[in-house]
Amino acid sequence: MGSSTQESHLRSETCVTYDSPFPIYAMAFSAADRRHIAVGSFVEEFDNRVDILCFDDECYSIKPIPALSVPHPYPATKLMFHPSPATGNLLASSGDYLRLWEIRDASIEPISTLDNSKTSDYCAPLTSFDWNEVEPHRIGTSSIDTTCTIWDVEKGVVETQLISHDKEVYDIAWREAGVFGSVSGDGSVRLFDLRHKERSTILYESPKPETPLSRLAWNKQDLRYMATFLMNSNKILILDTRYPTVAAAELERHQGCVNAIAWAPLSCRHISSGGDDGQAFLWELPILSGTNGIDPMYMYSAGSEINQLHWSAAQPDWIAVALENKMQMLKV
Repeated sequence: MGSSTQESHLRSETCVTYDSPFPIYAMAFSAADRRHIAVGSFVEEFDNRVDILCFDDECYSIKPIPALSVPHPYPATKLMFHPSPATGNLLASSGDYLRLWEIRDASIEPISTLDNSKTSDYCAPLTSFDWNEVEPHRIGTSSIDTTCTIWDVEKGVVETQLISHDKEVYDIAWREAGVFGSVSGDGSVRLFDLRHKERSTILYESPKPETPLSRLAWNKQDLRYMATFLMNSNKILILDTRYPTVAAAELERHQGCVNAIAWAPLSCRHISSGGDDGQAFLWELPILSGTNGIDPMYMYSAGSEINQLHWSAAQPDWIAVALENKMQMLKV
């Protein structure tokens, strides 16, 4: 990180652009091969794609790998690689179902399609999922049918399914082995412990009743903190699990709706965000919570709406943003 000033801009010479034939939404960085980035097309019809790109951070280039491209039913709502570098290049995707893929040298091979629907004629779309870093045989999915489902992906079976909210569940994030949080159209952030499935803790509720919360991100370097944002809002909420019901901080510099947030993989005090205003911000949070009126330490103008944003754990100097038919890698 460079010196922080309110007017600092991420330099354009440290921005690498990939132009896709399709609008891009879902993105993921590989832990097994740090050059690999998965991107999913966002076309509002059945036929979509997942492509593996090769990112060379020395030559500042992003190139598709033609052999590593596969059709995907409907747009992928999320992509994630297996969190362990030693386990091989496994990729998961959510959409109509949770799917697992193996990335080989010259192909992407489907491994399993996991369906938790109780009836054969309808599957409730999956809004998101999270792969448990501590227990990587577990993936948790969130669905519009108000449930969160915990999968044992090695066995291909449902470990447990919880009716977690009163409305659609939009995101899920693991805190640790058996503890996860979720956000919903009912406007609440809820915490679950798989040792006590029959109850949950409401950590936060929208000030305006029934205002949906869109995304949830857990600070993996300090598990007391998580971040979320209201749908159609320019405000990012930093929550402290020790002090429920109130936000520890509110970040309010976006001029349009926030669409994506990502904590720094190696720092507990940095978080990035992107929104409809075409801005990507990098924030440094104060040590003491309860401080509002924070300005971002860096900002980047993408020129059009940023729909998705990811911070690479394998290459923590780089943040990826998706906008229209482009993916841009920003060096921070």
